[in-house]
Amino acid sequence: MFSTTLLDWFALNGRDLPWRHTKNPYAIWLSEVILQQTRIQQGMDYWLRFMQRWPRVEDLAAASEDEVLREWQGLGYYSRARNLHAAAQQIAANGSFPNTLDGIKKLKGVGDYTAAAIGSIAFGLPAAVVDGNVYRVLARHYGIDTPINTTRGKRLFTELAQSLLPTDQPAAFNQAMMDFGAIQCTPASPKCVLCPLQESCEALRSGRIGELPVKEKKLTIQTRRFTYIYIRCQGKTAIRKRAAGDIWQGLWEPVLTDDCGMLSGAKLLRKDVKHVLTHRILLADFYLLEAEAFPALPEGYIWIDESELDQYAVPRLIELLHEAVFSNPHK
Repeated sequence: MFSTTLLDWFALNGRDLPWRHTKNPYAIWLSEVILQQTRIQQGMDYWLRFMQRWPRVEDLAAASEDEVLREWQGLGYYSRARNLHAAAQQIAANGSFPNTLDGIKKLKGVGDYTAAAIGSIAFGLPAAVVDGNVYRVLARHYGIDTPINTTRGKRLFTELAQSLLPTDQPAAFNQAMMDFGAIQCTPASPKCVLCPLQESCEALRSGRIGELPVKEKKLTIQTRRFTYIYIRCQGKTAIRKRAAGDIWQGLWEPVLTDDCGMLSGAKLLRKDVKHVLTHRILLADFYLLEAEAFPALPEGYIWIDESELDQYAVPRLIELLHEAVFSNPHK
């Protein structure tokens, strides 16, 4: 009953999205990667831009990492873009997009959920997706209070979703689960009164809608401080590419320093600018140093024309710094 009711609901209420009008695995994979941690409306704009600029996976593979990161700018979680580019190169080297779950999972950055989504939608593979929407719908409907972020919980929900999947309609079922969780069984204020599953929903019957799904609290939030100096000298500024092993790998930033001596003559633009990431809170001070002669730079920095700054991909925190700098009148 659950699966049939869900598919009937989807036939009437499913979202009309451009990547649902194709079986092209590249287009579907691109949508799945972009929509991780991203709202659909924002993600759609990026998907359209990527598909227009790089219509084939071979085109994306041939691009430079800097080009991909620049096109990705504003979406955050830049490891997604780096993995996307690396996986495109894997596919191009192999000559075709993999059409098995194991093959899809070998692509850089592709886990169980993304592999199941691509496999079911592009190739009709009977693999159930399990994400936040699926956890919520199943936990509420079946009254499951096993924490979803435990090994036992992940296995339980994966097995349940797989048992409910109609093997002849895997794409429709998976898309129905995604949409039902996003439209009907939402995290806050779900539309229970109009829900076609209300008669069989255990959470509704027991008054536990707000309690399910259950998630164990394990996350420790760390705070990091940054001091950035935007140096302006003879129409140029200094930047460097961030290295591997830390946040924002491959993105560019102005001078980052803990040397108070470098702040001599610099103007404080903004203090304690807060930027929140998944596992940490960043607090940054922004300085502007306008120099007549080029100062010595720490290792790894280069001078570029200020007019070329928008050619370099930067994280959101540095976008805020640039806004502060360019709202400040030149000397």
